[in-house]
Amino acid sequence: MFSNYLIGLREGLEASLVVCILIAYLVKTDRRDALKPIWIGIGVAVALALGFGCALEFGSQELTFEAQEALGGTLSVIAVGLVTWMVFWMRRTARHLKAELHGKLDAALQMGTGALVATAFLAVGREGLETSLFVWTSVRAAGDGSPRPVIGAALGLATAVLLGWLFYRGALRINLAKFFTWTGGMLVVVAAGVLAYGFHDLQEARFLPGLKTLAFDVSDTIDPSSWYGTLLKGVFNFQPDPTVLQVTVWLLYLIPTLALFLSPVGFASGKGKVKGPDEQGTRPSKAPQA
Repeated sequence: MFSNYLIGLREGLEASLVVCILIAYLVKTDRRDALKPIWIGIGVAVALALGFGCALEFGSQELTFEAQEALGGTLSVIAVGLVTWMVFWMRRTARHLKAELHGKLDAALQMGTGALVATAFLAVGREGLETSLFVWTSVRAAGDGSPRPVIGAALGLATAVLLGWLFYRGALRINLAKFFTWTGGMLVVVAAGVLAYGFHDLQEARFLPGLKTLAFDVSDTIDPSSWYGTLLKGVFNFQPDPTVLQVTVWLLYLIPTLALFLSPVGFASGKGKVKGPDEQGTRPSKAPQA
C-alpha cells in the first residue's frame, strides 16, 4: 500500500504543480478567459488516464494465462522505463519547470483555444498515463487480490491534489529539489521490485527461461501472509522464492540506477523551493543608481 501511495503522491504532485503553475500564470497575467480551455484539457487528460487503466484491467481478463503474464511482464518493463526516465527528468528540470511551462503557455495563448487545451492535456496526460500503467503493474505484482494497492494510490493522489491547492494558495513551501530527490530514490527501489516481478511474469509466459531455477527460498522463514511479509511485499515487491534471473535483474537495475540518481547534480541551496503564485518568479528590483 505504501509503494502505491508513493506512486500516487509523486506522479499526482507533478501534475498538481503543473496545474498550479498554469492557473497561477493565467490569473497573474489577467487571462482568466483562458482558464476554461485549460480545465477542459486537464479533464480530458484525467479521463484518458482512467480509461487507460480500465482498459488494462478489464481487457487483460479476456486473455489466456500465458498471454496475461506476457502482457503484464512487458508492461512492467515499459512502466519501469517510463518511471525511471520521469524521476531523472524531474530531478534535472525541477529548477526551471515554471519557466518552461510559462513559455509553452505563452505560445499556446497566441495560437488560440485549441492550443491551450492541447498544452494542458499534454502536460497532465503524460503523468496520468504513467500513473495508470505503474499502479496497474504494481497491483499485479502485489498479487493478493486486496484493494489496498488501489486505496494507497488513491490516497496518494488525494494528498497530491491537496498539496497542489496549498501551493496555489501560497500556504505551503517545500524544497522541490529535495522532495523529488527523496521520493525519486524511493520510487527507484519500488521500480526495481516491479521490474523483477515483470521478468518473473515473462518467465511464467515461457518467454524467458529459468522459472524453476531459484536463487533462494526463505518461505519457511518469512511467511508471505504475515504482517512483515505483507510489508516487504507491499514496499519492495519482495518474493521469498525468487528466481536467479529476478535477483540478477533487481541488482543490475537498482545499484547503478540509484547510484546515478543520487549522485550530485549541482542543485544550489534553496533552489527548487516551491512558493505561492504571488511569489513565483518575482525578485526585488534594484534601487536606481544615482
